[in-house]
Amino acid sequence: MFRILTLNNIAQIGLQRFPTGHFEVGTKIVAPDAILVRSADMHKMEIAPQVRAIGRAGAGTNNIPVKQMSALGVPVFNAPGANANAVKELVIAGMLIAARNLLAATQFVSRLSGDDEKLHKVIEDGKKTFAGIELPRQTLGVIGLGKIGSLVADAAIKLGMNVLGYDPHITVDAAWSLPSQVKKANSIEEVLKTADFVTLHVPLIEATRGLISHERLALVRPGTVLLNFARDGIVDNVAVVESLVAQRLRYYVCDFPAQKFAGNPGVIALPHLGASTREAEDNCAIMVVEQVRDYLENGNIQNAVNFPDVAMPRESPYRVGIANSNVPNMLGQISTAMADASLNIHNMLNKSKGEMAYTLVDVDSVVPPKVIEHISAIKGVLTVRYLPAQNV
Repeated sequence: MFRILTLNNIAQIGLQRFPTGHFEVGTKIVAPDAILVRSADMHKMEIAPQVRAIGRAGAGTNNIPVKQMSALGVPVFNAPGANANAVKELVIAGMLIAARNLLAATQFVSRLSGDDEKLHKVIEDGKKTFAGIELPRQTLGVIGLGKIGSLVADAAIKLGMNVLGYDPHITVDAAWSLPSQVKKANSIEEVLKTADFVTLHVPLIEATRGLISHERLALVRPGTVLLNFARDGIVDNVAVVESLVAQRLRYYVCDFPAQKFAGNPGVIALPHLGASTREAEDNCAIMVVEQVRDYLENGNIQNAVNFPDVAMPRESPYRVGIANSNVPNMLGQISTAMADASLNIHNMLNKSKGEMAYTLVDVDSVVPPKVIEHISAIKGVLTVRYLPAQNV
């Protein structure tokens, strides 16, 4: 029986994928094997020592102590792309709101009073203040060309926009899904100097914190619209306010309200709605539950931010999963420990990601506890899990 602690409301359509006979799921679980989370901050949380996996029902993992979990050999799963369509639609909505001055126009109408004849006259006199622009032939700069960035680029092209994209770490899969009409930029600076609209789709890591800075915002063309539906810390809020005052930025459209933006007519801030659709929440829950379940039952890893992807079909009911520091001679020591116990290795798969390595080993017979203890004692090994098939 695996015990799953949920820290937030996780969509039931996802939780139902944990079979009731083998999993216990709830908000009051003590000594959990895994934790599922959406937005709860886990950095100050005391995480039980027996936790073997953490699943984030969303893309970003900055609310999870990933480095701490890596040191313990615990994978942190996320759901990249599961909320991509929801975020894409919000980015397009943000562009339209800014292009047509819809927020200011709506606020203008909401303040009107009087009979219809008076309203009509005031509206006709005032509407010229809110004249906007159309999106075709405008240039959209997309910084970050993962699943969301690619979908935004494709939608913008279909709206008749020119798209300039920048991503120095684009994956092969993302490159294949990127529309051929997207023009490649060689730097963030090139995007900012060229685009009429700039949208950000990068994770918040140390390298991207404050990515859009005073210096970079000084490069934008007057009247540029900056959109941020990625993460708050990617943009320097002080620099944004100064750029709005200097009229380099016409609007900053974001999903991250801040006190510094209060009363600023150039800021269109939404209450973190990026993934707030029924479909996105369902997709994220389904994706992360299936990944956590497969890891707990079979040791397979997919979409862990701190582990390599390692998935191996079972060819034997007797399996061992080993997480270790990415150092030389680990496979040799693991193989020797099994050979010394007269265990025949049926299949083995090993991959590494940065400082972390992970190995799955299928053997042809029962693995004695002393073998698990022997492998666990190898210097650099972080966790060892014996994963016999449930029907064994």
